[in-house]
Amino acid sequence: MNHDNYDDNYIRSILNGVKSIAMVGASPVNVRPSYFAFKYLAQRGYDMIPVNPGHIGKSLLGKPFVASLSDIGRPVDMIDIFRNSSHIMPVVDEALTLSSPPKVIWMQLGARDDAAAEKAEAAGLKVVMNRCPKIEYGRLSSEISWMGVNSRTLSSKRAPVPTQGMRLSLNRTSVGGGATPASDRAAKNKNELT
Repeated sequence: MNHDNYDDNYIRSILNGVKSIAMVGASPVNVRPSYFAFKYLAQRGYDMIPVNPGHIGKSLLGKPFVASLSDIGRPVDMIDIFRNSSHIMPVVDEALTLSSPPKVIWMQLGARDDAAAEKAEAAGLKVVMNRCPKIEYGRLSSEISWMGVNSRTLSSKRAPVPTQGMRLSLNRTSVGGGATPASDRAAKNKNELT
């Protein structure tokens, strides 16, 4: 798999397919990026589990912290790793020892470990690196465009404003630019004219 460029359908299938997400490195501090991502995904209906041994005894949005993946005590669909790249392999190793391994290993923005990705994929897991599920969800649902951000999603129909627990459709069409039949025809026609 090319981990430098993901097809929208690959990301879409993951976000539509998972229901529970364990966030390793989650923080209860409301100015941390992991807090925002955790809250956003929980508000979209995902069953979120905060994993951070430094916050045992605390909770995040009513969800108690667990120290490790093995402390969750039930299967999870996806592990979202909010740690730097040097801490990814131990998380993947622990995930692969679970009695019911996750379907997906997701490494947050700035996090990449190709050896860990290869190991997870060899075990049959899907892997995403250097991406944020919050951003990808917002981009694919067109929700991010409500804030004036160019989501590369073209539609004349505005997506509904989400309510608590509402999951938006991720089936809106995104245009990555460049490699479309129309742009190829336009480039060809331009070259023929010169």
